Amino acid sequence: MDNITKMLLEQISDFNGEYKGAYNIRVDGTCAGRQSSENIIIENKTDAPGLVIKIRPGTVGESVSIPACVTHGDIDDLVYNDFFVGENSDITIVAGCGVHTETGEPARHNGIHRFILGKGSKVKYVEKHIGTGSGDGIRSIDPVTEIIMDEDSVMEMETSQIGGVDDSNRLTSAVLQKGAKLFVRERLLTENRQKAKTDFKIEMNGEGSGADVISRSVAKGDSYQSYHSVIIGNAPCTGHTECDAIISENGIVDAAPELCARNEDAALIHEAAIGKIAGEQILKLRTLGMTEEEAQQTIIEGFLS
Repeated sequence: MDNITKMLLEQISDFNGEYKGAYNIRVDGTCAGRQSSENIIIENKTDAPGLVIKIRPGTVGESVSIPACVTHGDIDDLVYNDFFVGENSDITIVAGCGVHTETGEPARHNGIHRFILGKGSKVKYVEKHIGTGSGDGIRSIDPVTEIIMDEDSVMEMETSQIGGVDDSNRLTSAVLQKGAKLFVRERLLTENRQKAKTDFKIEMNGEGSGADVISRSVAKGDSYQSYHSVIIGNAPCTGHTECDAIISENGIVDAAPELCARNEDAALIHEAAIGKIAGEQILKLRTLGMTEEEAQQTIIEGFLS
């Protein structure tokens, strides 16, 4: 494993020379390492590039990591990963991605992940994206997440784009049955002339289902962000979508949270707030000895934490 791969793995996942539990490492479109466990089985897909990950019913306290790395330009990696989560299991899934280029050639990863959660199952899904390298090539990451949730299942999704990605198109859709709960926390940072587009579509079809989607983002330099979320209540349910953004310099953020209530007992709420860093916050930190740039960076890090 070369130094670039190690560096990317350390930043996008909990890699410290090895992984605990089941894992699959994808590097430049090929498998660089894999380990299944007794309760988490990882297999190749037979109809497309990617994996089938099967979690046995009742699996508790285990994890699976499936990081993907693009280590140089002129790579356009596409992968389809399907997760079948057994009933009453409680697991953690880590699926970070890093793209790196030192040349003028583009580097891109497109990961299409599908989750099928069985009754009563619980999943914590952590997804980190980063772009690195000194080259002028465009670094692109285009994740697609499809979630199908059976009765009383729970999914916590923590997704972050933590710097260096020039272009991203982030699509997430979910369908919830009776009693299912979905919690999404997105963190997003763009700089220079980077562009990021986020789309959420969540359908709550079962009584007592609920979704809570919160996005926090910072647009610096001449970067552009677009946020669009659609929460659809087809049954007695609760839904909340929120977009909080900070713009700096010439950054632009477009936010469009949307609600569709198709049942009289669907309780849906949306919020959006976009603004700059408050001057009094910077002043307070400067009285503690920080420069203006250090104060801004401290505020941004706290906002995105």
